[in-house]
Amino acid sequence: MKKLTLSLCALVALSSVAFAGTETYSKDSKSVTPPPCPQWYADHELNLTLSGVYAFTGNEWREDQFLGVDHAWGGSVDFKYFMHRYFGFGVQGFILNANRQDFNGNEDNSNAAGGILGTFTLRFPINCSRFAPYVWIGGGGVWDGGDDNNGVFIGNRRRNSDDNNGRAMGQFGGGLEIRFTPHFGWTNDLSWNVLEGTHNNFGMARTGLNFAF
Repeated sequence: MKKLTLSLCALVALSSVAFAGTETYSKDSKSVTPPPCPQWYADHELNLTLSGVYAFTGNEWREDQFLGVDHAWGGSVDFKYFMHRYFGFGVQGFILNANRQDFNGNEDNSNAAGGILGTFTLRFPINCSRFAPYVWIGGGGVWDGGDDNNGVFIGNRRRNSDDNNGRAMGQFGGGLEIRFTPHFGWTNDLSWNVLEGTHNNFGMARTGLNFAF
């Protein structure tokens, strides 16, 4: 009888250990699904970007045949439609306040220069983040508001003319967008503009606000 009692106790103890082991394994084997990443950039997205612009000539300003100044300030507007979150097509327009200078660097007259072009943009949203680097190319035309296109001075003053003919322009650049919400962000970029003719290429640095719909 004593041996039978001891055998029963041993069997109960072994059963408890077995059940305890099975329960522990079951708890450890449960998988937890992580929450999905927030999506800050979307397919089929319409973007409107309003930017301030700083432009600078690619050569010595006295030789420049488009801006005619060493730097100019202005603004730009971009419309882009992203058919996919990674690429899109758009239209860009900009205008610059080109305060022409005389040969000594003093302000001579105020004049507007601007352009409009079509663009193709590649965007690279960083996974699970608000950041998206981007690059683009574009092509279109520019005008300089009817001031001198030849960079010629009479004495110490730039010669003015009525030549307001447009010219072709190609553009390429890159930048970074930071989204505060899926529909609102901050953009910063730098582009280089190659114009028809000589001594007239210039760069543009822009910072602006982007509205995504």
